[in-house]
Formats: sequence, C-alpha cells, structure tokens
Amino acid sequence: MRLHLLALLAGSPAHGYELKQALEQLLGAAYPQPNIGQIYVTLSRLEQAGLIEGRHVSQIDRPDKRIYQITAAGREAVDAWYESTSDAPRVRDDFFMKLSLAHHTHRPDPIDLINKQRRHYLKVMRGLSRTASERSGHGNPIELLLIEGATLHLQADLDWLERIQEELE
Repeated sequence: MRLHLLALLAGSPAHGYELKQALEQLLGAAYPQPNIGQIYVTLSRLEQAGLIEGRHVSQIDRPDKRIYQITAAGREAVDAWYESTSDAPRVRDDFFMKLSLAHHTHRPDPIDLINKQRRHYLKVMRGLSRTASERSGHGNPIELLLIEGATLHLQADLDWLERIQEELE
C-alpha cells in the first residue's frame, strides 16, 4: 500500500480519508480495501522515511486534519516503482508449502488440501462474478478489468490444482 499512497500523492496532496476514498473509487471491489488505520500508519511511516511531508490544517467546522504531499525522494520512489516490473509467475507460497509438507509427512491428505483450496477458489470466483455483474455498465472499466484478471488467475490456479490431483492420484 506504501507505493499506492505515494502514487496517489504524486497526483495531488491529500489527507488520509481522501486517499482511502481514492483507492476505493479506483479499485472498487476487485481489490482488498485498506482500513483508515492502515492508511494513517503507512502515511506516518512514509513521512518518517522522508517520502512525504504532512502539514496541519485547521478547520472551522470540523476537526483539524493533516494534509500530505510527496517529496522529491517520494517522487523518485514512485518513478522507480513504475519502472520496475512485477514478479511473475505468481506463486501461492503458503498453499505450495502446505501441499509439499502434507505430501512429505502424509498428514493431512494432499487430496483433501487440494479439494479445500479448490472450493475456496470457486467461492472467490463466484463473488468476483457477482461483483462484475453488479458493476457492469456503470462500473469503473479498470475495476472490471481487475476483476477479469483476478478471475483468469483463479481459473489458472484451478487448472493447476486439477493437474496436481491427477498427478497424485
């Protein structure tokens, strides 16, 4: 979330609630939404690292707020992030380790683990499909593309689980 907030602040100064709203509008239901506490903790760490600066703003009819803006070092960090590529392929380390250990120790049954993981992926896919249907036609096109990408990843994971199960049986 650190770089996401920096990228938003590269666009314009904002306070924590504005950043939370911007993330929610940008990504919608396709991406886990951070809570406001996470945002303020991250902003504090970014400020301590010298990547952003905060200034106190008094308000007459509301509580005071703190507005953050990106520093030159923060802008460099965002630029470097945009220049970097994302790690690929995506690997589910935790499940992979569970499966490897279960196969090695014979406890629990690897097929049971695969079936449980398959059920979970199918449940997540149904939720994404429901969200896409609700937002179709009036949703953010980026949000719909993120949902599609997540669904395609899940389908690949389901195919992989099928392959593992065939190999183990």
